[in-house]
Amino acid sequence: MPSSSNASSGGQTGRKKGRRARLIVIVLVLAVLAGIGYGAYWGVDSVRASLPQTTGSVRIDGLDGPVQVKRDDHGIPQIYASSDEDLFTAQGFVQAQDRFYEMDVRRHTTSGRLSEMFGKGQVKTDEFLRTLGWHRVAQEEYDSKLAPETKKYLQAYAKGVNAYLAGKSAKEISAEYVALGFENDYKPQKWTPVDSVAWLKAMAWDLRGNMQDEIDRSLMTSRLDKKQIADLYPAYPYDRNKPIVQEGGYNDATGTYDQASTGTGRQGSGGGQGAGTGLTGGARAPEGTGGLESQLGGLADVLDQIPDSAGLGPSGNGIGSNSWVVSGDHTITGKPLLANDPHLAPQLPSVWYQMGLHCTSLSAKCRYDVAGYTFAGMPGVVIGHNQDIAWGLTNSGADVTDLYLEKFSGDGYLYGGKTVAFKTRKEVIKVAGGDDKTITIRETNNGPLLSDRNDELVKVGKKAPVGTTAPDRGDGYGIALRWTALDAGNTMDAVFGIDRASDWTEFRKAAADFQVPSQNLTYADTEGHIGYQLPGRIPTRGEGDGSLPSPGWDAKYRWTGYIKQDELPYEYDPKRGYIVTANQAVVGEDYPYTLTTDWGYGTRSQRITDLIKSKIDGGGKISTDDMRTMQMDNSSEIAKLLVPYLMKIDVKDKYVREAQELLENWDYTQNPDSAAAAYFNSVWRNILKLSFGNKLPKELRVKGQCLSVPPVDNSGPADDDRRVRECGQRDADSAQPDGGDRWFQVVRTILKDENNTWWQAPKTRTDAATATRDELFARAMEDARWDLTAKLGKDIDTWSWGRLHQLELKNQTLGTAGPGWLQYVLNRGPWKLGGGEAAVNATGWNAAGGYGVSWVPSMRMVVNLEDFDKSKWINLTGASGHTFSSHYTDQTQKWIDGELLPWRFTDKAVEGDTSDTLVLKK
Repeated sequence: MPSSSNASSGGQTGRKKGRRARLIVIVLVLAVLAGIGYGAYWGVDSVRASLPQTTGSVRIDGLDGPVQVKRDDHGIPQIYASSDEDLFTAQGFVQAQDRFYEMDVRRHTTSGRLSEMFGKGQVKTDEFLRTLGWHRVAQEEYDSKLAPETKKYLQAYAKGVNAYLAGKSAKEISAEYVALGFENDYKPQKWTPVDSVAWLKAMAWDLRGNMQDEIDRSLMTSRLDKKQIADLYPAYPYDRNKPIVQEGGYNDATGTYDQASTGTGRQGSGGGQGAGTGLTGGARAPEGTGGLESQLGGLADVLDQIPDSAGLGPSGNGIGSNSWVVSGDHTITGKPLLANDPHLAPQLPSVWYQMGLHCTSLSAKCRYDVAGYTFAGMPGVVIGHNQDIAWGLTNSGADVTDLYLEKFSGDGYLYGGKTVAFKTRKEVIKVAGGDDKTITIRETNNGPLLSDRNDELVKVGKKAPVGTTAPDRGDGYGIALRWTALDAGNTMDAVFGIDRASDWTEFRKAAADFQVPSQNLTYADTEGHIGYQLPGRIPTRGEGDGSLPSPGWDAKYRWTGYIKQDELPYEYDPKRGYIVTANQAVVGEDYPYTLTTDWGYGTRSQRITDLIKSKIDGGGKISTDDMRTMQMDNSSEIAKLLVPYLMKIDVKDKYVREAQELLENWDYTQNPDSAAAAYFNSVWRNILKLSFGNKLPKELRVKGQCLSVPPVDNSGPADDDRRVRECGQRDADSAQPDGGDRWFQVVRTILKDENNTWWQAPKTRTDAATATRDELFARAMEDARWDLTAKLGKDIDTWSWGRLHQLELKNQTLGTAGPGWLQYVLNRGPWKLGGGEAAVNATGWNAAGGYGVSWVPSMRMVVNLEDFDKSKWINLTGASGHTFSSHYTDQTQKWIDGELLPWRFTDKAVEGDTSDTLVLKK
C-alpha cells in the first residue's frame, strides 16, 4: 500500500509559483460551480485530492531498491532506478499520477467498453470496437508473441499503475470521476499488461493508411466517371517533390537495389489512381455499384462516430508529420541534428507525455538511459534519444487495410464457388445505468464484417444491386476488413529494442519488429551517422492494388503475403547530407512492390528540403534554432501558385477589389495577424467548393449543407426542373474537398487549361454560371469577400487569419459531451494560430468544413547529437491531465509562440533543473 512521508524542502520557489497559479484556477472554478449548484460536489478537497504527490516518499511493494522521480518546473519527470523492472514500475506509477483518467478512457476504448464508463450513448461505438477486436488481438500478442523480457516490463509497468490506484477513492484519482459519479457508480479497475499492448492497436487504427480514400473513391462513382475520379487522385509529382529514399535502397535475393542508379522508377502508383483495380474499377456503372456505394456510405458514417482514440485525427484523414535529420557536415556542431513534429488531432491532455528513464548505472540488470515522448498507459519511450542514438517517426501511409465486398450465402459467405461458414463469437457489452447488450460478431476469411455494426448496412446488403460479373444478389452482401493489425505481432518488442539500441545495426534490427503501424523512422547517432528505415508489415496482393474494395468471393484478390523486412527501403549516410520525411513518397517508381496508391503529395517535404538546401547552398551551417525556425515555417505553397492568377483578374466590385488588394506584395506567410492569409484561404476554400465540392456525392459533402443537384443517373438534359435537393452526410472534419496537398496537385494539373470542365459551376439566384477558370476564380473571390464580411466584419483592416483559424483544446470525453459547466472547467482556448494546411507548421483545417484547426504539430523536438543537454522540446499541452494542475496547459502558449524548452539529459543537468523530488521506496 502506498504511504507518504514528509516532503523535502527543495524547489520552494518553483512550487510556490505553481501553487499560486493552481489556487487562482481553483477559486475561479469553485466560484463558477457554486453559482450553478455544483459546489457541494466539487469542494476544495475534491480539487486538491487528485493532484499528484511530487515530494517526500511513497512505499511500493516489490521494488528492488529506491527510485528517484525528479520533476522540473513544468512537471516533466526524470526517473532514476537501479533495475529495468524498477524503472518501468516507476514509469507506471508516475504516469498514473498525472494521467490515469486518460489511460482509463484509452483502455476502455481499445477493449470496446466505453459504455461501462459513459452509458448507453457509447453502445454503438463499443459494438464497432468489439467487432475490430483490438483487445483480443493484444491478448494473443501478450500470450504468444512477445519476448519474455517485454512481458516482464509490461508486468512491472502494471504493478506501478496499480500501486498508485491502491486504496484511492475516485476523487483522489481524477476530478472527472467525481463528475461521472453524478450518473453512475463507476470504479476504476486494476491495470493489466494487455491494456498497454492494446494501445498500439489504437495507434495503428488512426494511422491505418488509405482506407478512407478507398471508401471515398468508391462513393465517387455515383456521380463521377473514371476520368473524373482519376483527376481527383493525380499521380505523385516525382518531377517536383522528391521521395524520401534517393540514394539508398533495399536488399533482396538478387542483391542490393540502388535508388540513386535507377532514378525514380515504377513504384509511383503513389498519389492514388482513380481507376484502380477491384470493385467499381470501371467507375460509374449504377447497376453494378449502387449497393456497394450505400454500404460504404453507411460505413463512412460509422467511422465518423468512432472516437479519435489516439487523438490522431478524423478517420485517419489528413494525418501528417515532419521529421528530418541533417548530418554534421552541415551543422554548426559538427554532429547531426534531428527534428520531429507529428501532426495529430489536438487533444487535452496531449497524446504525448514527456519523460526520462535512467538507470543509475548501465549494466545487464539495468540497460536503459533514454528520454523523450511516451504514451501514458504504455512503458518505454516512443520518440526520443538514448545515450547513443536519436530517432523520429512520421506516418508512412503504407496501405495495410483492404475492404472486401462479401457475398452472403445461407448462413455463410461465398468463396471460391463454395459456401463457407462464418467464424462467429458473442460478446456482452455492459452498460452503466442500463441493461447489458449481447452482440454476435461474424468474420470471413478476410476479416470481421464491419457492415454488421450498422442496421442500414444490413438492409442494404440484402438488397444490394450488383453488376453482371458479381454473384446473384441472393442473401445479400456485406463489407469485411482485412488489416495487418488484426494479426498478432510483436511491435511492443520494438519499442524496448529501439530504446536501448546503440548503433545503426541494432536500430534496424529492433525496427524490424515495428510491424504496425508502418512508420518512417529517421535516425542519427553520436558517431555522426544518419539514416532512414521503413519498417512494417505491408501486404502483397494478387489481383488489385488496394485502392478500391475487392470482391471477397474471388480468391485472386486475396493477400499473398508480406514484403520481407530486408526488402523494405532504407537509406544510410546519403551524400547529400540530410534526409527529409514528411509523408511523401518513400521510393521512386522502380521499387518492385506497391507500398500504397495514396502518398502525401510532398508539399511539406519539398519545402523543408528547400529550406535546408538554401542554408547549405548559401555556405551556412544549420543550428538547433534553424531547425526550430524551419518547424515554424508558415509559407503557403498553394498561395504561391494561385495568387499571380488571382491578381490578373479584373474585379469590378470595389469591395471585392479591396480584398483582392490584400494579396498585393503578400509574402505568402500565414501569420495569425495576416489579413491576406485570411482572405486567400477563404478564396481557396471557395475555389474548391465551386470546382469540386459541389460536384461530389452527398456522402462526401458536409453534413447539413444542401445543394440543388442533377439526378444521380445524369440521364436527360440538366435543366433546372430536373434538379433535386440533396444534403451532405459527412462530418465536417472528414468531408471533401479537405484542401490538403492532394487538392494542390489536382488544381496544379488543370490550372493552365482555362476551359477545363472542372471550372464550370452552375448559376445560382445571385451568381451567373461559370465556364472558365478566371470566371470561377472571380466568383470565388467574391464569395470569399462576403464570407469573411459575415465572419470578421466589413472592415478588412480588422481581418486576420488567427481570428478564423483557432485552436480549442477539449478534454476528449467530458469536455466534448459533458454538461456546459463541466466543459468550461475542463477545456481551454481558443487560441489564434498561424500556419495552415500542408505548411511545415501544419495547423491543419478542413476546407470543406470551415477554418477551425483540425490537427496540429502535437509536439516539437530538436535533438543535438553533439550535446544532448542542448536539445530542445515542447508539448502541445502539459505533463498533467488534471484540470486544476498548473501543468495542465503550461506549455501551450510557448508551443503557439514557437518556443522550445531545454531538454536536459545528463545527471548533472537534470539535477540543476529539478524542482521536486519524490522517492519511491520498497
